[in-house]
Order: sequence, then C-alpha cells, then structure tokens
Amino acid sequence: MVNGLNLLFQFLDSFAFIVLAAAGLAIIFGIMGVINLAHGEFIMVGAYGTTLSYNAGAPLPLAMTAGVAVATGFGIVVERTIVKRLYDRLVDSMVATWGLSLVMIQGTRIVFGNSLSQIGTPLGSVAYGQFTYSKYRLVLSGVSLLVLVGMYWLFMHTDYGMRARATIQNKEMARALGVDTERTYMTTFAIGSALAGLTGALYAPTVTIVPGMGASFLVDAFVAVVVGGPGVVVGTTMAGGLLGFVTALFSNLFGTFFGQIALLVTAIVMMRFLPDGVTGFIKTIRRRRKEVA
Repeated sequence: MVNGLNLLFQFLDSFAFIVLAAAGLAIIFGIMGVINLAHGEFIMVGAYGTTLSYNAGAPLPLAMTAGVAVATGFGIVVERTIVKRLYDRLVDSMVATWGLSLVMIQGTRIVFGNSLSQIGTPLGSVAYGQFTYSKYRLVLSGVSLLVLVGMYWLFMHTDYGMRARATIQNKEMARALGVDTERTYMTTFAIGSALAGLTGALYAPTVTIVPGMGASFLVDAFVAVVVGGPGVVVGTTMAGGLLGFVTALFSNLFGTFFGQIALLVTAIVMMRFLPDGVTGFIKTIRRRRKEVA
C-alpha cells in the first residue's frame, strides 16, 4: 500500500513538472515553429519575479501573479524585438534564443548575485505510514491538469484558438482569408511566456533560486515536446503521462538518477521509432485510414 502511494505521488509530481515545464514551449513550437532555447530562462524570470516580490513583502499568491506578469511582458518584448525577425528561420531562431539565454543567465548573476533567499514550501505535508508528502506538490498536480484544460478551451472555444489552428494548418491561406498571423504569433509567444512564468512562479517555493535554474526545466520540456509531437494539448498530455510514469517507476525502484536516465532513454526510443511523436503517429494512422476508405 505504501509503495503504491509512493509510486502514485511520484507519478503526480513528475507529471506536473513535465506538463508545466513543457506547456509554454509546446505552444510556441506547435504554432510558430520556433524552438525557444531560452525557455528555461523565461521560467527563471517567473521564479525571480515571484521570489523578489515575496521578499519585498507581497503575499505569495500576489507574488506569483507578479512573476507571471513580468515573464509575460518580457516575452512580448523579446518577440517584438528578436523573434519577430526570425520567423521561418528555425536555425537562426535557435541560435538567437540560445544567445539570449546566456545573456539572461549572466545578467541575472550580475544584478542579483548567485542566489536569492528561499521562500519555503507552503501548506505543510500529508503523512502516510512512515512517509510524508508535500501538500503543495499535490496542488501543483491539480494546477497542471487545469493548465491542460485551459489550453484545450483556449484552442477549441476562442477566436484566438480558431486563428491559431488555421495558422498551423496553412499560414498562407489563413493570411489570405484575413487572419493577422503576425498578431497571432505575438499572442502565442505571450501565452507561452506566461505559462513559463507560471511554472517558475509555482516552483519558486520548491527549488533553489539561482541564475541557471532553468536548465533542469528545459531538458524535461524538450523531451516532452519531442515525445508528444505536433499536437499541443494532446501531445503535452500524453507525453506528461508516459514520461511521468516512466520517471516515477524507475525513481521508485532505483532512485532519482535512474529515473532521469529512463526518461532520456524513453525519448531516444520514441525519436527512433516515432520521429513525429505520439500525436504525429496518430495523425499518420488517421490519414492512412481515410486513404483506404
């Protein structure tokens, strides 16, 4: 019973981390085709904004809101000044955002030093047997599900979602029909930045706030995007479930280090046999069925 609860809690923890880390990156890549190598640093901006606001005396929910707002505003500035010039130039966008990440890390270290004071994890813990588990991490699991539901609603039931789906399917046709694709891209980058900021804000009480903290989020985010494929919502959900289970299982049996190795091995295997990810494979099957019919 206890081992089962350990596995369940570890799965929920891994699922939440992967989904929240990958959501913003998946939206930007899925709609814009831009690989944002500074995604981890956008998460850092959210964490720093939250921690600085909290240390200045703001209540934690307000501090988190400030962290998300700062990351969103910063994302809009980056899109307007850098990313806007690199649409349809995949390699150039990767190099530019990688350079931006280096500047952000070193700039943060110069301005704020090597670390910030820790917030501390709220809400206490729940006890089961001889073990305890953080209630706050259970909240993170719930928030990750809400983020997925919110993404689905955004893409399926809003005008922005309709424009975004049209842009994904055929950018030139969407533009010819009156869709302002440039505005759609700007909105997309702002939403992706906001989700990155939300991730940083939510995890600020659980991690050490240092300039290079975004790297740990970036790895899991890219693995999830690769495994999930082009489907933003479905891909993120399926990748979070699969990778979360693999990580939780191996972490529970052999420790955290082997859990991370299992995650990377799973990604390599998926890239080898399903190069378009899970949702790409599903789309291929559907297309073949239509051709046969």
